[in-house]
Amino acid sequence: MTTGVRRRMGVEERRRQLIGVALELFSQRSPDDVSIDEIASAAGISRPLVYHYFPGKLSLYEAALKRAADDLADRFSEPHEGPLGTRLHQVMGRFFDFVDEHGPGFSALMRGGPAVPAGEASAVNTASTTTALIDSVRQAAYEQILEHLGISEPPARLELVVRSWISLAEATALIWLDGRRIPRPELEMQLVHDFAALTAVSAAYDAEMADVLRRLLADEPADGPFGDLIGRLTALAPQLS
Repeated sequence: MTTGVRRRMGVEERRRQLIGVALELFSQRSPDDVSIDEIASAAGISRPLVYHYFPGKLSLYEAALKRAADDLADRFSEPHEGPLGTRLHQVMGRFFDFVDEHGPGFSALMRGGPAVPAGEASAVNTASTTTALIDSVRQAAYEQILEHLGISEPPARLELVVRSWISLAEATALIWLDGRRIPRPELEMQLVHDFAALTAVSAAYDAEMADVLRRLLADEPADGPFGDLIGRLTALAPQLS
């Protein structure tokens, strides 16, 4: 009969384990509702040992947040092959996969992180860290969309369209999490349509944006996401006249 021996972990391996455990718990419930004792129990170690690797729950939260932010930013990466509408649709699928998997944590992240008593220095530091990580995800998404459009120096109206669309995707995901009253596949497609619609409205006011829209639609198949939007609007037009 042999006795099981718990394997000792190196410092970095243990830190990675604790971050993973914390991220899993933060994905299931708001970070405010998760205790150090729960994290320690899930990791199979003592509470004091958690503090040996992280000064407190906020520092562990920030480390988990960084991993989640990197993961979320990666969801916007997509091979530059095929029609843009199809690519954006695939991106939205991965984005909502993340939202689905990390619902409470995603909500806490987008609403500024866990609650911290006012006046504490850690409150300022955590808010600053959360803001910086959110901004880094938004910037990564923005740069990825520009790469898909093949534009390195966007005109002002295009920057407005892309950044507005990213904000719209965030807001849509947060509203969807509150009850999930609209089927997720419909929202994913709607957000792709929203991108085309925002671009089209901007193109009505600006010649550069009109060129962007023409290039955007040039290679779109009739049965693709953008073609589907045009078909829906065309069918709707007689009802509005």
